[in-house]
Amino acid sequence: MKDVKDSVEAVLDLNEKSVYSHIAHESAEDIVRIISSLDAERAKLRGQIIYYTDDWDDLIRERIAKGKRHTAFDFYNPALLDIWEMKVKEIKRIITAKKAMILSYIGLLAVTVVLSILTKKLIFLPVLASGPLLLFAWNYAQSRADLVYYELAQFFVDELAELIKKYSLNPSDYKFKLFTPGYFNVKKHGKDASTFVVSVEGRS
Repeated sequence: MKDVKDSVEAVLDLNEKSVYSHIAHESAEDIVRIISSLDAERAKLRGQIIYYTDDWDDLIRERIAKGKRHTAFDFYNPALLDIWEMKVKEIKRIITAKKAMILSYIGLLAVTVVLSILTKKLIFLPVLASGPLLLFAWNYAQSRADLVYYELAQFFVDELAELIKKYSLNPSDYKFKLFTPGYFNVKKHGKDASTFVVSVEGRS
């Protein structure tokens, strides 16, 4: 009986490892898609022309619709989805604030120019003089949005590396595109200068 019991436990253990390996594979596929999407948005924010498109908001909705099952978001780190959503909301707030600043400034300048013409007084000058302050605020918002994109992409790069190491996945199976520099724990893969894999010690 003991031999039978040991055999059953061994089979169950193998099945469990197989299931975990499959879920880890799906999780890694999700993460590489997220990394490329985030960095593509970061590159666009910097003014680069990027042809990579992937609706990462839609990916969030897909994960929620599935009840977050069999993905990185509840497989080994349930906090991933919350962190992702929080950072995405912050980025959207920053971008909305940038647009609001520009529109408000243009609108106010237009009104004061009209008033200046009607009153024959240089009412628009104080508004025009505030231009450098607006530029400073714009640059700050731009830098902040860039940093949030970077932090979030780097976060997922690190999570992918941990997932690959923990479940002995092959890094070369999880290639992703990067369009901006400065990320840690990544290395170029193949001849394509924009294709990367995570750098995992002891693995290719």
